[in-house]
Amino acid sequence: MSVWNPENIKDVAESIGIVSLNDDVLQGLSSDIEYRLSQVLEEALKFMRHSKRATLSTHDVAQALKVLDVEPLYGYESTRPLRFGEASIGPGQPIFYVEDEEVDFEKLINAPLPKVPREITLTAHFLSVDGNQPTIPQNPTVADSRTQELVPKGPGVNPHLATINLVDNVTVKPLVKHLLSKELQLYFSNACSAVFDENSDEYRAAALASIRTDPGLHQLIPYFVQFIAEKVTHNLKNLFILTQTLQLTSALLDNKNFYLDPYIASLIPPVLTCLIGRHLGSPATPLSSYSLRTTAATLLGSICRKYAKSSHTLKPRLARTCLKHFLDPTKPLATNYGGIIGLQAVGGIEAVRVLILPNVREYETLIRELLEDEGSPKQAEAEAVLTALISALQTLEADATGLRNGVQNGESADQGRRLQDKVGPLIAGRIMQMGRPMFVKALIEA
Repeated sequence: MSVWNPENIKDVAESIGIVSLNDDVLQGLSSDIEYRLSQVLEEALKFMRHSKRATLSTHDVAQALKVLDVEPLYGYESTRPLRFGEASIGPGQPIFYVEDEEVDFEKLINAPLPKVPREITLTAHFLSVDGNQPTIPQNPTVADSRTQELVPKGPGVNPHLATINLVDNVTVKPLVKHLLSKELQLYFSNACSAVFDENSDEYRAAALASIRTDPGLHQLIPYFVQFIAEKVTHNLKNLFILTQTLQLTSALLDNKNFYLDPYIASLIPPVLTCLIGRHLGSPATPLSSYSLRTTAATLLGSICRKYAKSSHTLKPRLARTCLKHFLDPTKPLATNYGGIIGLQAVGGIEAVRVLILPNVREYETLIRELLEDEGSPKQAEAEAVLTALISALQTLEADATGLRNGVQNGESADQGRRLQDKVGPLIAGRIMQMGRPMFVKALIEA
């Protein structure tokens, strides 16, 4: 049943000479008119909203008709509300019309003329000619240039020290209008200070829990992303700040109300820095950064699992970066360690089989000398890297199927030789000491 009255269609049809119309035709035309009117009104409402108005005007309807490729109405454009009068030509047949405004000619003639608007013009001028700036009104003067030379420059310059350079009345204006409310600004300041508070574990946990669950913080996402990047860049020697930065990143990723797809490209560099950075923490305790790198690898793996579908090149780029830092002999052992656990976290079992296992024998020669040197300060780091390698290779055992638990002595010796050819004598000896034949056979057959 249509909202539009079919009798109106019948009246219009009779006015143009169509005497009889089928009821089905009337019903179809009524439904079509209702659809066309709703389409025009929807387009008109779009113009009204984009114009930041709450009242629909005839101008919006005319623009909607133009968009729909319909000839617009003329004669109803008015800045004042239309007043409709009613006239009756018979019983039950009222006619509504727009009342004309009465204009006093004397007032119209004596009214002042409006100002003639200026025509829009475009002019071109040279900023410089052969390296020399011409002295024209559009270019800054020499005095303005000297004033700019006196203003202190650089990222760490205090603008309040400009008066020392004989520059008075210097005002610093923000580049963009601040769109955050005072409440969100206060929340951001308190949350950031709480996350990095070293004196209160409860305070830190409460701030991270709020960021992890609060649904009204979407406006703060770009501010948190920039804050994370700045903290990692300027605090590479402070493991506490780097760890808390990863916790803050994890809290943002855990919030189900956030849409972080546009910000993943900005979140990954700080996490990668904590994973494969050359010098993290104090040089006196090189093993202290390994737990940070493990946390970064876990976080990087969760990012890949969650956002790999929206960015098809995310996993290949991260795997390529981790593999490069794993195989580079000029990098520190801590960076190699980060590359190993990063590959395992990003690519899983397939990355271990395709990228790590074929390069184990070559890499084993690099750490063998450090492990055999008892007085080497890097022996502990080499041991940690070896443990990470064996831990990554153990994931292949879970993927293997149909392997037997028991082996004969001759078969065990043969497997030992084949395993040495596969991963090198050092790692093969460690794996054989573990007494896990399924693990050995999984590596041989991988």
